[in-house]
This record gives sequence, C-alpha cells and structure tokens, in this order.
Amino acid sequence: MAKKSVVTEAQEIRLAIELINLGARLQLLETETSLSRERLLKLYKELKGVSPPKGMLPFSTDWFVTWQPNIHSSVFIDIHKYLVEHAGISGIEAIIKAYKLYLEQVPPVVNDEPVLSLTRAWTLVRFFDSKMLTTASCSKCRGHFVVHSFDLHHDYVCGLCHMPSRAGKTKKSRDALAVAAEAVIA
Repeated sequence: MAKKSVVTEAQEIRLAIELINLGARLQLLETETSLSRERLLKLYKELKGVSPPKGMLPFSTDWFVTWQPNIHSSVFIDIHKYLVEHAGISGIEAIIKAYKLYLEQVPPVVNDEPVLSLTRAWTLVRFFDSKMLTTASCSKCRGHFVVHSFDLHHDYVCGLCHMPSRAGKTKKSRDALAVAAEAVIA
C-alpha cells in the first residue's frame, strides 16, 4: 500500500513539473494535481526561479472569440477534439498533448509568449465542457472556429475570411497571423 502512494505522488510531481514547464498557473496546478499548495509553490520556485504569478484566472468567454485569440483557440480546440475522439485520451493528458501540438503548429515569435497560454487552453476546454463555447463552420473557408454557444451561427464568417480593419497592422501580428492561418487551413 505505501509503495502505491509513493508512485502516485511521483506521478503527481511529474505532472506538476510538466504543467509548470508549459506555463501553468498555480490554480491550474491545484485543480489538476493532489499536491499541497506549499509543495506546488516550492516546485514552481525551483523550476522557474520566481514565485508564480498572482491574480485570477481568465473567467470570461469573450477573450476566446476576439479576432487573434479566436484563431489560436480554434486551432487548439480542433486538435484537442481530435485527440479525445481518435486517440482515446482525455482530461489533463489530452490538454497537455493538444497544447504541445498547438505549439508545434503555431510556435510563438522568438522571445515572446504564445497567444494561447496553457492556462487559457485549459480554461477553454472547461468552457466547452460546460457548453458555454462551441465551434461553428465558416461559410466561406469551412474551417471550424470558436463561438459563443447561444449566438446565431447561420452564415458565420471567421476572422480570417473577414478581418477587422485594424487586424495585422504590426509586423508581430502579421507574422503571428501568417503562422496561424497556415495551421487553421491545413
């Protein structure tokens, strides 16, 4: 019996380390592992060299449907859905694998954070599970994009097919858009 709890704790520590290395916030770590807050704080400080960021987790669905975040969220959620439906994985394992694949498809600009953080990706899955968000097919490109569940989606046109007038006006956003557009359409 004692050996099983040691293995479980070791697995929990490995999971926490992987999540921290992917950029997880403390609240995510507390929810997905059974490690104490003190243990998680020590792990975080040991791995990152600083205390974890403070503040609330994202709590609004609105961020996910704004122009650039919507493209990134849509890439991630499509990968996540595919893994859950075809790879037989679920929960935090599916989120981790989907997030790593998302980062491979839409790598962040050098020395910059990805548009979609692991914590936001985890929150996005929770919004889908609670049916606050869903996907709709673009009537022009047929890609699937994150939308509010109770909005009207008839003749929906995505942010790539109908870009806002100020979208992509900086070099940084043009580069990020080009990478994200390739990933969504592919």
